[in-house]
Amino acid sequence: MSLESHLTELVRRHQAMDSAIALEEQHPSVDDVKLHEMKRKRLQLKDEIEKLRQETEHATTH
Repeated sequence: MSLESHLTELVRRHQAMDSAIALEEQHPSVDDVKLHEMKRKRLQLKDEIEKLRQETEHATTH
């Protein structure tokens, strides 16, 4: 898998996690533990996306 396609997949998964979190927050009986875990995973995805973007940027400038 190329770096660009991996980055695209991570962005897609991050957006899907955003949607899932929004849906969970609308539920009348929100499971706080589940919501916290979902947000933690979303943050991990965001961190990985940023790391790959920096690597891609660095690779194209050198």
